Amino acid sequence: MKPAGPASPATDDLPARLVERFSAALARLRPAGGRIGLAVSGGPDSMAMLVLAHAAIPGEFEVASVNHGLRPEAVRECSLVEQACSVRRIACTVLEVEVGAGNLQHEARTARYAALANWAVDRKLGYLATAHQADDQAETLVMRLNRGSGVAGLAGVRETGVLEDFEELTLIRPVLTFRRCELARVVGAASVEIAQDPSNQDDSFERVRIRKALAQADWLDPVALAKSAAHLAEAEETLIYVTSMIWSDRVTCEEGRIIFRHIGWRAIHLRIIERAVSLLGSPPRGSDVARLLNRLEAGEGGNVGGVLVTSQYSPEQGLRWIFQPEPPRRAG
Repeated sequence: MKPAGPASPATDDLPARLVERFSAALARLRPAGGRIGLAVSGGPDSMAMLVLAHAAIPGEFEVASVNHGLRPEAVRECSLVEQACSVRRIACTVLEVEVGAGNLQHEARTARYAALANWAVDRKLGYLATAHQADDQAETLVMRLNRGSGVAGLAGVRETGVLEDFEELTLIRPVLTFRRCELARVVGAASVEIAQDPSNQDDSFERVRIRKALAQADWLDPVALAKSAAHLAEAEETLIYVTSMIWSDRVTCEEGRIIFRHIGWRAIHLRIIERAVSLLGSPPRGSDVARLLNRLEAGEGGNVGGVLVTSQYSPEQGLRWIFQPEPPRRAG
């Protein structure tokens, strides 16, 4: 970590209105105060968050930037973060991580958050802030609507959350109500150098195509779309809670099998199937769960994730779904 000297005063000539909004968000997200760790990649959104934090709470935060080692530009991007912190006397740490095999995007995200969380806990920081913003939220919602996603897929990120295995650390997103153009205005006013990802202009990526389409649809309000995504996230939390209650009341685990007594709510059934299959086999894809549910609702059975599921009915016990590991295949 590059140590910081005494915190310098806010010298960036920023729009006062945006600084006030950022300060209000922090007051809402950390009502008891406490030091914050900022996750800064070098891109415009996270660099704007850094600059806003320096104006709003100088001396009350530290910065970390993650180098996955996946792109040659990563070293320079981390250097830009270090440079922005150095001139403002902000403590900055570059975290080097290794990304595991498999789904590269998923593994990179997992490694990044694990490194950031460990850093924040080690530095005794109560909060970890990321720079998700309203346009990100709106784009994700439209992308998933276009795929026919259910509530879980449509649910946007929340302003606060926790990371698995790091419940003492609160994850916050203080620029979630900011537009991308507002954050660009911040980095422009601060004359801070930022990293530009060329993939953001590559039409082969679905998100880029959605972004350009939204920019042309001036009758759509990305902030309102982001609010809808937040409402869906609240609905998903409620469904998770209700599913846990129903699991406790209507699921029996015996002799390597899971037996669910049918209750009649499709949204709950999807979650029961996903949970049962994950316990007995491998985590299933959402589309596979939906297809299996269609078969079960038709009185048939099926298999997914190495788990065989059958439907049984009797006047005494009603409709039940039986989950059990698939029998081993015969050789030859």
